[in-house]
Amino acid sequence: MLQPEPLRAAEPLTLDSVFDMVLNGGPLMIPIALCSIVAVMYVVERSIRLRGNELGSASYGKRILEVADARGPGDALRACEEDPRPLGRILGAALRRARGPLLEMEKAVEDAGYREVKRLGANLKPLVLVGMIAPLLGLLGTVWGMIEAFSSIAVNDGLGKPELLASGISQALITTAAGLTVAIPTQAAYYWFKGRIDRFVRRSEDLYLELESLLERERLPALEARTEA
Repeated sequence: MLQPEPLRAAEPLTLDSVFDMVLNGGPLMIPIALCSIVAVMYVVERSIRLRGNELGSASYGKRILEVADARGPGDALRACEEDPRPLGRILGAALRRARGPLLEMEKAVEDAGYREVKRLGANLKPLVLVGMIAPLLGLLGTVWGMIEAFSSIAVNDGLGKPELLASGISQALITTAAGLTVAIPTQAAYYWFKGRIDRFVRRSEDLYLELESLLERERLPALEARTEA
């Protein structure tokens, strides 16, 4: 009489390298790996674009203020146009309306600041998407792997062999670990870049207030002369 073939013990799951983890994690490791590539690309791009010198450092803004104080708004505006940076474009909006009403100048600076901040934050959205999608893909891979593990136990009548279930579950959890490994640094990078943009906004506001007071000092003598006339 033929006897059923006994179940063999599951081979231990060894992860000697990242490549082994990718292979043992199942097909959903592929989109998780693509998410990691996208995250790295945008982190590198934002690291270059959001540097202090690229945005306009405090010394850059002070130099424009010194030109405006020494040679007037026209030369300061030319200095902004010769070395265009986000900070220079914001201050340039004020310099273009230096002779006009104060409310008009403030509105122009507000609009310019809004455009610059929107442009700087545009490429942060992919980081948000990766931070949301990667752990969900990992969770989906884990659920799928556990379904396969329990199905294998049911088919092979391996209820009395917990090592089979443990091996399948440990393999399924690889995708969750991979998804979190991608999502956590991506979220950290997003908030780091967001902090850079917030610091740039505060720096722009402080320099604009200094420029506004400087232009106001120049505007007062002209206003007094017109009043006397």
